[in-house]
Amino acid sequence: MSTQAQQTTSGQTTLAFEIGLLLLLALIWGSAFTLIKVAIPSIPPVTMVAARVTIAAILLLLIARAQGHALPRRGSVWAAFLVQGLLQSALPFTLISWGEAHIASGLAGVLNATPPMFVLAIAMMSGRGRQTVSGRKILGVALGLAGVAVTMGGDALSGIGTTAPLAQAAVLCASLCYAVAPIWGQRFSGLPAIVTAAGAMSCAAVLMLPAAAVLERPWTLAPPPAQAIAAVIALAVICTAFAMVIYFRLIHTLGPLGTTSGSYLRAGFAVALGTAWLGERFSWSSLAGMALILAGVVAVTVPAPARTGKTATGAPSRN
Repeated sequence: MSTQAQQTTSGQTTLAFEIGLLLLLALIWGSAFTLIKVAIPSIPPVTMVAARVTIAAILLLLIARAQGHALPRRGSVWAAFLVQGLLQSALPFTLISWGEAHIASGLAGVLNATPPMFVLAIAMMSGRGRQTVSGRKILGVALGLAGVAVTMGGDALSGIGTTAPLAQAAVLCASLCYAVAPIWGQRFSGLPAIVTAAGAMSCAAVLMLPAAAVLERPWTLAPPPAQAIAAVIALAVICTAFAMVIYFRLIHTLGPLGTTSGSYLRAGFAVALGTAWLGERFSWSSLAGMALILAGVVAVTVPAPARTGKTATGAPSRN
């Protein structure tokens, strides 16, 4: 096998692995909507998020230390971590948790499938980004949007303007946060993913613990049931700590648009899990919607095959 062929095979294998991680991340974060719905009746949103990010931060710090990584000491890096923690965790987690107190977890998951739309809009408005947005990626985003609409179904679409509009707006604002977060997170490309995750999550905990103390005074609340406590622990360990390590890796390998494209699949998983575990209304249109969603993810994340011809510089063209 020639060297070029070996490199091509290696590149395809690596891409398949990264897309596999994207699918895993979508499943994990899709299940978060169900876990939030389990916990929110007995644990208010700010307190839930404070517990979630604090447990995750402690776990990530221990893992980083066990792997021999030292946290940065420069104040500018920690200022950037603070912004990342706000955009990726503190603010969107709170908005989604509050929103799910008023709308179904599946609907929240579908509404939260819109970050690629915001990423694409930001890229189109920026001079450098506009050059890298291909027609293929725009088509992928359109397919994903169509899949979201089909997954939601006609009844859900007709109720968007009337049922819990503030909750729906909160979830969409969380999507905007998720769109900006990976763009901001590209500045940490020189740091190991575990260090970035630990630093950003620690800052999120610093933001949320005082907010919970002031706004909800959790020590005055009735003890939550065991299932709510278990849901928060799962949110912290699996859906936050473990997921963030994958997330920051994907920012480096698939880029912001590729990483946020997983939100389409996350929406499908949220609908499926909400139906299976919580008894939320299910429509068979979700199957057709998931097919469109998967097609959109492939179009956004998989590079177009190189042309047989060469450009004027002798290099194959890029999508």
